[in-house]
Amino acid sequence: MSETFETHPLAPAWLAVPADPAELDPLVFTRQYTRDADGCVCVSGVPVTELARQYGTPSYVLDERTFRERARAFREAFEDALRPLGIEVAVFYASKALLTTAVVGWATEEGLNVDTASGGELAVALAAGVDPARIALHGNNKSAAELELALRVGVGRIVVDSLAEIELLSGLARDRGTRAPVMIRVTPGVHASTHEFIATAHEDQKFGLSLNPARDGEDSPALTAVAACLEASDALDLRGLHCHIGSQIFAAEGFGQAAERVLALREAVAARWDVVLPEVDLGGGYGVAYTAEDAPREVAAIAGDLAPLLAESLEASELPAPHLSFEPGRYIAGPSGCTVYTVGTVKTVTVAPGVQRRYISVDGGMSDNARPVLYDADYTAVLGNRVSHEAPVLSRVVGKHCESGDVVVKDVYLPGDVAAGDLLVVPVTGAYCWALSSNYNWLPRPGIVSVAPDGATREIVRRETVTDLLGRDTGVVDPAGAITAHARPAS
Repeated sequence: MSETFETHPLAPAWLAVPADPAELDPLVFTRQYTRDADGCVCVSGVPVTELARQYGTPSYVLDERTFRERARAFREAFEDALRPLGIEVAVFYASKALLTTAVVGWATEEGLNVDTASGGELAVALAAGVDPARIALHGNNKSAAELELALRVGVGRIVVDSLAEIELLSGLARDRGTRAPVMIRVTPGVHASTHEFIATAHEDQKFGLSLNPARDGEDSPALTAVAACLEASDALDLRGLHCHIGSQIFAAEGFGQAAERVLALREAVAARWDVVLPEVDLGGGYGVAYTAEDAPREVAAIAGDLAPLLAESLEASELPAPHLSFEPGRYIAGPSGCTVYTVGTVKTVTVAPGVQRRYISVDGGMSDNARPVLYDADYTAVLGNRVSHEAPVLSRVVGKHCESGDVVVKDVYLPGDVAAGDLLVVPVTGAYCWALSSNYNWLPRPGIVSVAPDGATREIVRRETVTDLLGRDTGVVDPAGAITAHARPAS
């Protein structure tokens, strides 16, 4: 079909007309996705039609095998690459990407630690039975209550983000008669090639303490933070340095630059205070493919490229190799999940003389995937419940919210006969979709359905109901009754 039908004038340059609209592009549809004899998309052998029938739409669908395989592959890639250098490695799963008790259980069973960014995330990890020593607490504005919880349960590390937090935490630790294990988040000044809102290592942003002094002759904020932690050594156990350059990053250069600068700071600390910091966390933010435009690198290649850079830095140093930590971010959860929608309204609009665009509305939208409106993120989609032999038509998949920016997939070629009642499958929605979901326009949030390696399915987070929405409104005495009390009687 790509030879028969020309590219649409409104399509982005990277988007090709598919030769086979039913094909599941292996760049974005990992091997858990197949089509059965009826043409239905299956997740680990389970048809999405059956998932929709049993659990409704929209639904997030999470494949357990894929999640576990990607977690294991990430950990083993860095262990294999850095073990020859005598470097011990730990991997911290990013709770902010996707966190449920089931998910965190899978991560820890595959040998990962858990990174949390709030008291709520910490509570979920604890509820899942995670050993607190394997939990890190992040955040640029941790409350006293969050820090007290971390101290009470004994988390393995608290990543401090400011001088004010160092002062607050040291006071809380003294009050409890304990020493808090801390790492200092530094800003290495690396400009990662990603969206501005998810780049976190440049100077003009809220995270971390800069490696650059404000004035010549002064210590950098990062060195000032080190001094403050060492001065409070009765309350703070300074374990090391932490950095994170951003998310959805494909190029390897930024990770190497960040490592070089953080290790140089470690050298400076040893030279001034005769203190060897035993740990360094080099963050993560490894990119995944959302569309055919993306070109993610295999994690083994990233680890392999980083190893010689670290070897060079360590050879020039008299310090022992630090224990290194990495954070895969969306790499694990993202490709492990998809969202299944039901099509509603389909309409074609004229954009310019002779130029039209088809809008396909689905039963979800920005409330279950805020990334397109937040980050201008791109996704793709396929017809899920059948195979069509109609010509592909440039389409925009949109949600049902009262916002013109409520776009799920900005540009995708879908068969010309897509109609109400069809199912669309949007891949790579396992990360930052459920976590960012909302009740905008009072839509109940979808549930998360997991598919086990044996094909068994279960709802690991149940779908919300209107009763749930009304349950928090203190003016509603009986949420369930309020829904039915004003129902029009049948005539």
